[in-house]
Amino acid sequence: MVIGLKLLSLLFRRQKLARIQKIGGLDKVVTWSQEFPYAHPLWLGQFVGFLNIYEPDYAKAVYSRGDPKAADVYDFFLQWIAPQAASAWLPLRCAEAYVAIFAESTNVMLDKWERKASENKSFDIFCDVGHMALDALMKCTFGKGDAVDNSYYLAVSDLTLLMQQRIDSFQYHNDFIYWLTPHGRRFLRACQTAHDHTDQVIRQRKAALRDEKERKKLQQRRHLDFLDILLGAQDESGIKLSDADLRAEVDTFMFAGHDTTTSGISWFLYCMALYPEHQQRCRKEVREVLGDQDSFQWDDLAKMTYLTMCIKECFRLYPPVPQVYRQPQQTGLTFVDGRSSTSLEWVVGNSESSLISLHIYALHRNSAVWPDPEVFDPLRFSPENATGRHPFAFMPFSAGPRNCIGQQFAMNELKVVTALCLLRFEFSPDPSKVPVKVPQLILRSKNGIHLYLKPLGSGSRK
Repeated sequence: MVIGLKLLSLLFRRQKLARIQKIGGLDKVVTWSQEFPYAHPLWLGQFVGFLNIYEPDYAKAVYSRGDPKAADVYDFFLQWIAPQAASAWLPLRCAEAYVAIFAESTNVMLDKWERKASENKSFDIFCDVGHMALDALMKCTFGKGDAVDNSYYLAVSDLTLLMQQRIDSFQYHNDFIYWLTPHGRRFLRACQTAHDHTDQVIRQRKAALRDEKERKKLQQRRHLDFLDILLGAQDESGIKLSDADLRAEVDTFMFAGHDTTTSGISWFLYCMALYPEHQQRCRKEVREVLGDQDSFQWDDLAKMTYLTMCIKECFRLYPPVPQVYRQPQQTGLTFVDGRSSTSLEWVVGNSESSLISLHIYALHRNSAVWPDPEVFDPLRFSPENATGRHPFAFMPFSAGPRNCIGQQFAMNELKVVTALCLLRFEFSPDPSKVPVKVPQLILRSKNGIHLYLKPLGSGSRK
């Protein structure tokens, strides 16, 4: 009876959305954006309608505000990622010590690639990059990697896939129905594994802080991990985060920093393979910056200017998060063409339930902002060319008061990882296995990202 009523409710909502076109591929949305210059209605799955925007002034109208994330999409995450109490990991913006961790995890992956490259076959780099990214995050967060915590690694990997599956399957959108399914129960088990691991580490770390000898050992460590920073964080009243708040911050950091970094690194290496002239120029710059050093230092990251421009151009063409959603408040939202928040009724027939999606992929290919948008041109991001560009034309990390607080951390990781990759290998594409872009929680490839790798030898600075 309850299930029947829920289904009827969903079907009624579906009728309201009948005039909204069903979403196509990423490039189909770009085609539509040329026909409808500012926005058009779309839907997510079968039952969630929204206004899809991809024009800088429209983006500014929405993302310069503090409107909440869309519950119809992001509430699916709550079983794993509870609402955060604070942005206590702000100090990670200046986490100099993590450069060595990024390099350590990357070199393990590159050693594996040496063996694979010896077979003279192309291979999919995406899974290896994902394993490396999660290993680095676990070391930054807990002080140890997945070799020790394999169950946690598997749980986090499983959770990201299961969340995407739930979003794609309309019958899973209802909590009551989803928790009765095998996939729902698997999701809950993975959540429990992840939460148990984090809770255990928090208890152990707190116990160590109460012991004088252990506390001195922690203080003498080469760097503080993310959990150390959180344990020391407090608000203006001197109140520290509760265990539940600590876990929420850790879970968010692990989720937000794993798949997005994996996507960004993988698509960057694909771009380097497609455009060897830019690959060679980046490699030359990296070698010059490294010089006679054995490893990168914090100050070196700012010197890799051409590599940074190439990363940004890759983010433009292949944004790690291709789409983000907001639930607009009902006052004060007016678009550049005169439409207001009340006129969103034409999207779903009820302005109170309207959602807005920023289609970052289409925004970054807006020909009114980006001349020859399909051309890979890192010089778009040179200081002279970036001057005067609309501040909301490039939004790989979103923008405004709810932008990604970890973007500096992510950029630093990408610079270290990609620089080391270019020192060790020459990358070229496999024409028989061209990636097929898939817009999920992150930008993936349906058939993986297959590249040929040519080792440059131990003398990688030649």
